[in-house]
Amino acid sequence: MLQRFDVQKALWACVGMMLAFVAPLPTVAQVPLEPPADQVKFDDLVKKLQQEKPQFAKRHQDLLKQRYDLGDRPAQGATMTQGKPVQAGVRVKLTEGTTWDQLAGLSPADIKSKNLWPPGFFPLPHPHHEAGGMVFPQPTIDETKKQTDRDVTRFDLDFDFPQHVLPEFPAPIFLTTRPDLGDVSKGQLVTLNNFRDLFEDFLNPKQLEGLRLLVTPFPQQQFNATDDRRSLKPHLGVACFDCHANGHTNAATHTVGDIRPNEHRHRIDTPTLRGVNVQRLFGSQRALKTVEDFTEFEQRAAYFDGDPVQATAKGVNVLERGSQVQFMAEFQELLDFPPAPKLNLLGKLDPSKATESELRGQELFFGKAQCGVCHPAPYYTDNLMHNLHVERFFNEVMINGRKASADGPIKTFPLRGIKDSPPYLHDDRLITLDDSVEFFNLVLGLKLNAQEKQDLVAFMQAL
Repeated sequence: MLQRFDVQKALWACVGMMLAFVAPLPTVAQVPLEPPADQVKFDDLVKKLQQEKPQFAKRHQDLLKQRYDLGDRPAQGATMTQGKPVQAGVRVKLTEGTTWDQLAGLSPADIKSKNLWPPGFFPLPHPHHEAGGMVFPQPTIDETKKQTDRDVTRFDLDFDFPQHVLPEFPAPIFLTTRPDLGDVSKGQLVTLNNFRDLFEDFLNPKQLEGLRLLVTPFPQQQFNATDDRRSLKPHLGVACFDCHANGHTNAATHTVGDIRPNEHRHRIDTPTLRGVNVQRLFGSQRALKTVEDFTEFEQRAAYFDGDPVQATAKGVNVLERGSQVQFMAEFQELLDFPPAPKLNLLGKLDPSKATESELRGQELFFGKAQCGVCHPAPYYTDNLMHNLHVERFFNEVMINGRKASADGPIKTFPLRGIKDSPPYLHDDRLITLDDSVEFFNLVLGLKLNAQEKQDLVAFMQAL
């Protein structure tokens, strides 16, 4: 017993001697906290990026001029739901010395080997692809600032397309539950300042709270309160409806967060939220299965370029599934397609109301043109993803920081109300429906003639 006690005393003595030779650990206050060597002061960052801004703006505008005819040429007799003219004609420029019919007669391998793929059919870069991030059209900036005093201007870059090729703004809102009301927006942009006055008479409290959350700004990669932002002043952030204005789209753009490296990230066209109640895939490539998933996860990572660390640093908004996400989703699922008076109950043309051109276009759509394979009536989506393998037509090339290469499978978006949602394709590369017809005529090898192309456009304008 005494022996065991002596051993314990000896052990404790050894421990004491060891501790005596160990230097005391510094407290947190004693550790100098210095900024990373590459961290730039905010004022210096603003100065640097504003000096670079004209260079990148010119680079991008030169690309658009090389690719497209962006003149204001409305289609005769075709308007969006509230009357904004639909732009007419093929705007993608051909390689000099070629015609659309000549291209349609060549194989993908021939077009690729001869470098004849039209410049406007290549993937379209972000206005400053290396920087990326959300960029808003000027009408959205102006009206948001007017109503809420929140400025979603970026000091480093501006939106790229002219207003006449964009959706009408503010867009009308139609509800599945109250079709008798028509446009419930009353011609206003719905924001935190007016949503209750506009909607409280025909939404229940849960739906109204969901709408409130959709128009409430939360921190985002470029708009936040840190020094790593792209607004001149510390910022509350952006709201879901800053891009999906009035539950539709204002064509705001950014780069997808789900691809790396940056040169492979797609420019993303903001899709309309009209008709999400009939959709079962969300995100152009992420294939999320519910609008609840998309609503919840968008603010956790996609708002921050797919980087949870940035989200934590800049103020991620973690939504509660049962009392916030579900409320937001329920309102989104009330957003209806715009009226299409020429369609019957099955989503096809009523012969007594349609023109001969529209009827011919419908026959082509479900026949020779094969559009209906992926876009069946009544909502003109199969709720699947498809890979067009457009890389068959061109050699991989770097375009303004964007590597034009294979896109992979892309969600089939609904075509109901498609005339209200230019530009087209997942990255805005197609300006008009005429461009879309020429694109798919080549991609699918359809060999359509000029009249057939016109008839297809006429049919899609009636959807």
